[in-house]
Amino acid sequence: MCGRYATTRTPQKLSDDFGADLAAGADEIGADFNMAPTKRAPLVIARTADDSAATTRELLTAKWGLVPSWAKDVSIGNRMINARSETVDEKPSFKRAFAKRRAVVPLDGFYEWYQGPDTGAGKPPKQPFFITGRTPDGGGEGLGVAGLYEFWKPKDADVPDGDEAEWLVTFTILTTAAEGEDGRLHDRAPWLVPTEHLDAWLDPAPHPKHELFALLQPATPGRLQAWPVSTAVNNVRNNGPELLRPLPAE
Repeated sequence: MCGRYATTRTPQKLSDDFGADLAAGADEIGADFNMAPTKRAPLVIARTADDSAATTRELLTAKWGLVPSWAKDVSIGNRMINARSETVDEKPSFKRAFAKRRAVVPLDGFYEWYQGPDTGAGKPPKQPFFITGRTPDGGGEGLGVAGLYEFWKPKDADVPDGDEAEWLVTFTILTTAAEGEDGRLHDRAPWLVPTEHLDAWLDPAPHPKHELFALLQPATPGRLQAWPVSTAVNNVRNNGPELLRPLPAE
């Protein structure tokens, strides 16, 4: 599961990194070191012009927690922050988005909590770890993980179908199994979208599931770096660069 992450790149940096045009409101994206469900976050999607088969990438903001177009209200999104890749093409909540509304979620890294073994005195507190492609001094590259997005509006809202500005845009993050040692922190991990596969993943045309997942890589500590961080991240009200700092060695 991916339930908390950090995203600190500026709108222009995100635009440059993903080759995406800035959508309305995207220039207001700010750093968030403790991105949590229901917050608005940067999202990269692909658009197809009505009179052309060509697509362009667009950077916009969306609410974390996918709300299907058929939902009665937005509260369903609170439990739709992740989508299991094994069943994403079968679940009514996700299969339409998986077919044609695939996205990339830019992030610096994500948090997972490790539960140590019971030593006889009860289970120790869970220790948060930050998993990232960056180094502790801020070097390295940011990540892009696979997601899906949807448009939603209240059923009684008088909003023309083509007027997307009045629709709520929401997203979810795709996860896969984290096997072996990579599952030590958590048994699920997000999918990474390599730069060379951005176009293929974002292409809004339907593609076989196995072809799409062949483009992706599990975002696991075996592939990325991971270090323990302060339990201050447990409180969503805490938000600053200190959350990403490695704990000093004991």
